[in-house]
Amino acid sequence: MPYGKVDELAINTIRTLAVDATAAANSGHPGAPMGMAPVAHVLFNKFMTFNPKNPDWLNRDRFVLSCVPYAFLYISIPAADMSIAHSCRRCDLNPFSAGHLELETVVFLVSAMPCHVNGHGCMLQYALLHLFGYALSIDDLKAFRQLGSITPGHPEAHDTPGVEVTTGPLGQGFSNAVGLAVAQAHTAAVFNKPGYDLINNYTYCFFGDGCAMEGIASEAASAAGHLQLGNLIAIYDDNHISIDGDIKCAFTEDVMKRFEAYGWHTQWVEDGDHDLEGIEAAIAKAKEVKDKPSVIKLTTTIGFGSKLQGTGGVHGNPLKADDIKQVKAKFGFDPEKTFVVPQEVYDMYHKHAADGAAAEQEWNKLFEKYGSEHKELHDDLARRLTRDLPEGWQNKLPTYKPTDPAIASRKLSETVLEAIHDIIPELISGSADLTGSNNTRWKNAIDFQPPSLGIGDYTGRYMRYGVREHAMAAMMNGMSAYGTTIPAGGTFLNFVSYAAGAVRLSSLSHQRVIYIATHDSIGLGEDGPTHQPIETLAHFRALPNMMVWRPADGNETSAAYYMALTSKGTPSILALTRQNLPQLEGSTIEKAIKGGYVALEDSSAAITLVSTGSEVGICLEAVKTLKSQNIAARVVSLPCVEVFDAQDKEYKLSVIPDGIPAMSVEVMSTLGWEKYSHEQFGLNRFGASGPYKEVYAKFEFTPEGIAKRAVATIDFYKDVKPLRSPINRAFQQLI
Repeated sequence: MPYGKVDELAINTIRTLAVDATAAANSGHPGAPMGMAPVAHVLFNKFMTFNPKNPDWLNRDRFVLSCVPYAFLYISIPAADMSIAHSCRRCDLNPFSAGHLELETVVFLVSAMPCHVNGHGCMLQYALLHLFGYALSIDDLKAFRQLGSITPGHPEAHDTPGVEVTTGPLGQGFSNAVGLAVAQAHTAAVFNKPGYDLINNYTYCFFGDGCAMEGIASEAASAAGHLQLGNLIAIYDDNHISIDGDIKCAFTEDVMKRFEAYGWHTQWVEDGDHDLEGIEAAIAKAKEVKDKPSVIKLTTTIGFGSKLQGTGGVHGNPLKADDIKQVKAKFGFDPEKTFVVPQEVYDMYHKHAADGAAAEQEWNKLFEKYGSEHKELHDDLARRLTRDLPEGWQNKLPTYKPTDPAIASRKLSETVLEAIHDIIPELISGSADLTGSNNTRWKNAIDFQPPSLGIGDYTGRYMRYGVREHAMAAMMNGMSAYGTTIPAGGTFLNFVSYAAGAVRLSSLSHQRVIYIATHDSIGLGEDGPTHQPIETLAHFRALPNMMVWRPADGNETSAAYYMALTSKGTPSILALTRQNLPQLEGSTIEKAIKGGYVALEDSSAAITLVSTGSEVGICLEAVKTLKSQNIAARVVSLPCVEVFDAQDKEYKLSVIPDGIPAMSVEVMSTLGWEKYSHEQFGLNRFGASGPYKEVYAKFEFTPEGIAKRAVATIDFYKDVKPLRSPINRAFQQLI
């Protein structure tokens, strides 16, 4: 059916809503929505299947907006306070988001901030969600970027219905889309049966030059090509503009040739501003390609219709008043009215939404029938969608006695995976090319691979991410967001820093993702300072909504997995050793799931030693050294400070009490340990290469070295009466 006046009106409605919302907020990015409105209209109205009344329907098509590279941030400073400008080096939030201050001002460009997927061009997505009937009203559009709205400056999946993923820096959304496609391919391979094509949705992604420049997108595109994800269609907004102007100043490669080399099917629609038929044909052709992901290069004009179209001037700030008026007049809208949606546009889009609702009803009938023939699979899929784990799964977790042999916690982690993988079929493990070191693969695992390679298939539950740590993390965010899988991925703890951008978004988007981070300290030994984490745990412990576990033995490792798997909205990092650890006398899963507990009690203790991981066992040995000097000590294991922080104050004070000094012991940065100790013994320098026991001895992380510092701590605080526990604070921090 040919495109007509209503289609043109719908496209221009998307554009004017973006113009009005960014103008009302005096913040945001109208350029990309104006340029990408035609392809968004074609994609959503002609191809995508979804039900706005149930945004979580499993078989909906997924959409990820991973374009719009940057946005300017302006603030207005009173002329009398010009000196303030000299201290403004970087600002991540606009404190004057409601508009310029009503003062005589000077306007400063504070920063040119990278926008993420669903970034400052997010009004494209918000407009579409509203028009199709999601629970996002016209008043929500008017509240764009305002405090407490569901249309924040960058969409967050847990805030806004219809937003699939929360992303951040450029390339994240693209990589999330690859993860969504992986999860779809796996879920389809497991559950689809003859006559029951239950899972057949596509993942669509818009991305731009900024994403194409980012290394993470290259990693993910390479992985997608290898995996032959024919359910993934990406549309490349080729508008030639980034924050520095025309991209010829920095980015002159042939993006399509690069994607072709990655194994993608490529097409080019040269007139993305007008050629709706060409756009439709390209998407239709992409859907016919089943053995490759597809990318469509779409040449568009950023800010189409604006006086500044095609320039960086429309890239990162609202249009000026006169430009807004001429844009609306050009598109047939009243220049004096705002947030106008013609009824025929609502009617067109609501009809498509009704078709999606009908498709879900048919799917529900098919799923019910599926249950009569494949009851076990039906019940498994239905359970997964609740995000609940199988009943009794925790009984499979290994437990240990003090008489059991010393084992590295990376091996203890492997034992957990071996024990639980059958009872938790949604668990998908993997590694960034460190399988043998991370111990992330159970013995009978099948690799997730395209069947054509003959080395696995899409039912496989082991991901070979290759040396792509950042893409691995972002793909896992997408896999988790799909709703049917729990991804776990391994690398060395030091190299989780490579993935930090995506790890942060795991937390912000409340994804149940597990990072298996082995070789967690100077205990890795000979590989030396380049591989030995120092600052890493302090970094990730500072990250909100992230559990960082550093278990000291087998029971604590099982506890870490228990919490990681049962915390539906919190990701976890499991910091695991290369070296063997003894099984502790006082540890149990029940104690460890509180995040901290007393590993050795002594009512006459003169000091509390607070420690994690491999150092807990050394602290227990240090107690013996202190005892030989007639000094009693108690030991606390604190495998997860985030979980410990969530316990009630009475419990925390029973673990780290008033009246005696506490000293923390951990072979990495001491930053943050003042919350739990009066004195800190750590490593605020880089490590050293050598056998790990010699490295520990060099830095005095030995029973004798700990005891020496414990004695100094006791002596230093002996006259402080009363000595308050570091748990006792004047006020509670916001968490």
